[in-house]
Amino acid sequence: MISRIAGQLLAKTPPSILVDVNGVGYDIEVPMSTFYGLPEVGQPVVLLTQLIVREDAHLLYGFATASERQAFKELIRVSGVGPRIGLAVLSGLSVDQLVKAISLQDAAPLTRVPGIGKKTAERLVLELKGRLAEALPGAPGAASSQTDQQAEVLHALLALGYSEKEALTAAKATGEAASVSEAIRSALKSLAR
Repeated sequence: MISRIAGQLLAKTPPSILVDVNGVGYDIEVPMSTFYGLPEVGQPVVLLTQLIVREDAHLLYGFATASERQAFKELIRVSGVGPRIGLAVLSGLSVDQLVKAISLQDAAPLTRVPGIGKKTAERLVLELKGRLAEALPGAPGAASSQTDQQAEVLHALLALGYSEKEALTAAKATGEAASVSEAIRSALKSLAR
């Protein structure tokens, strides 16, 4: 398995790059978040990689950070989500935004990513719940108490029959309540207005 590449950047053609490592050229696909941080052509570059082996090809994907690579691994474990969709998600959302959307069970940010429909976004939110934050303990926003509290408020409001849009708006507006029950009360008061 190829897990890291260090060499000279020979070409940048989004979403692919070509990296020369001691005379061997590696074609690597990267998310746009990594692409924008690449050095100029001819400069040294180091990427963490993920090798995907298919019947017809061996494909190499590169990432600037370990959290991006881990998020990619988790994304492609979801049924019906392949490397192309994984790259699209990481190109459209930062790892922090992805973790927050999953922990709040909010599919809306994912549907704004080109190539992601409502059903795919909902599947990602459902299947990655809990798994993504566990896989990325060091990611910004992962397992934050504020996000956990908002997620619990969201679930409570959905269980009470509020629409997803109303529940999300109210959950985000709870601020820094001392407890989950106070946050739910605050959300219910805001919905009653």
